[in-house]
Amino acid sequence: MFAWEQCKLKNKAEIVRGASPRPISNPKWFDDNSNVGWLRISDVTEQRGRIHHLSQRISKAGQSKTRVITEPHLLLSIAATVGSPVINYVNTGVHDGFLIFLNPTFDKEFMFQWLLMFKPYWNKYGQPGSQVNLNSDIVGNQSVAFPTMSEQERIADFFSKLDTAITLHEEKKRQLEHLKSALLQKMFADKSGYPAVRFEGFSNEWEHCKLGNVADITTGSRNHQDSVTDGKYPFFVRSDKVERLNEYDFDTKAILVPGDGRIGEIFHYYNGKFALHQRVYKVDNFNGINELFLLGLFKYSFKEHALRLNAQGTVPSLRLPMFTNWSISVPMITEQERIGVFFQKLDRTISLYDHKLELLKKVKRSMLQAMFI
Repeated sequence: MFAWEQCKLKNKAEIVRGASPRPISNPKWFDDNSNVGWLRISDVTEQRGRIHHLSQRISKAGQSKTRVITEPHLLLSIAATVGSPVINYVNTGVHDGFLIFLNPTFDKEFMFQWLLMFKPYWNKYGQPGSQVNLNSDIVGNQSVAFPTMSEQERIADFFSKLDTAITLHEEKKRQLEHLKSALLQKMFADKSGYPAVRFEGFSNEWEHCKLGNVADITTGSRNHQDSVTDGKYPFFVRSDKVERLNEYDFDTKAILVPGDGRIGEIFHYYNGKFALHQRVYKVDNFNGINELFLLGLFKYSFKEHALRLNAQGTVPSLRLPMFTNWSISVPMITEQERIGVFFQKLDRTISLYDHKLELLKKVKRSMLQAMFI
């Protein structure tokens, strides 16, 4: 068993800064047909530091004014989002907001993960209330403990596999969310009175009715000052945040809809004891309509309905008449139930992937702290 070697980064790689053509707004620096991309911090954020594609392309003239790397390199952002590690897998023009580690004697993936772990600690180089400023001297003088190359590779392989698992779960969750979005558009009736996609055995035209005729709609009466941090019952507020109370106002099965803020984006389906903020609507006492079907209908068309009614207003908000007089299309109750259960199962599957993602990310955060000295 070998002790880890403490070493400054400048002794493990040549650290150089990228370069930017000036003025950067000049269109001559860019060319959509170029085979070299132009790395921006937005690319780092969107691709979580692993750059597989770059939408902006830098011209031959621009390439002469920057640093171009055509093989994978480890980079570090030193402007905007400071301290983010990067590995490029495409031809990349690197501007002066990044450092490049040239000719490293460490494993790139090992160092990428170490820099992820160390990212919050770069804040010590910033004054309170000001932006952190990094440069090649600060980064080069940072001391890092390195194991043997074979151990670096083992650690890198572990984290690489963990990142792959996280990416796969994220992609599966995205696919399910896209599927849900598409089916919400297909499985509820359009202006023709029929949906584009139906379960086998159903063919009747959907009927029109007002929401207020098939459910009761009321609002809560509490405000934020009532909330506590360790209450027993959920307190639904105007955003997607759920606080806690030691008391409850309702004990029922209901769909809860915020009356302002992100209208048409947030819905809660709850069955039990809860309290409501005074600007949250409670839809319950369902009469001839399945509550899970209605929840799907809300997610399909409620936002468009609310925005249309608020077209003349500056701040979108719901009023009770707007809600109760909303004309909706509904099929027979058996078809409603099939649709409602289908989307409930789809939501549960998405939530399962979301839960697995959180567990995997938690494992990674924990292991980043545990596997480096």
